[in-house]
Amino acid sequence: MLPLGIDDLNKLFYVVHPGGPAVLREIEEKLGLGKDKLEASWHVLSEYGNMWSPSVIFVLDHMRNNTTKQDKDVAPTITLGLDWGVSLAFGPGLTLETVVLYF
Repeated sequence: MLPLGIDDLNKLFYVVHPGGPAVLREIEEKLGLGKDKLEASWHVLSEYGNMWSPSVIFVLDHMRNNTTKQDKDVAPTITLGLDWGVSLAFGPGLTLETVVLYF
């Protein structure tokens, strides 16, 4: 079991900086994530590429827009109905910032 009582990494939402296809594939593989978990990051990468710092905000915006379109009767939420999530951002060299999010 992981901290916070989480027993499966697929039970989290993910806001991941789309640094490139290799980065996203490695995250999916190493964490054992389903293909849908990084959908927003893959979308932003395909539409805009790696925009450095603003990329994570674009991922959040895509998640918000996508959730609103899927169910207009429910208040929009960027968390895809999940309480806990992880945001990962990458910078030049070996810079990595990770935040655990609770909504």
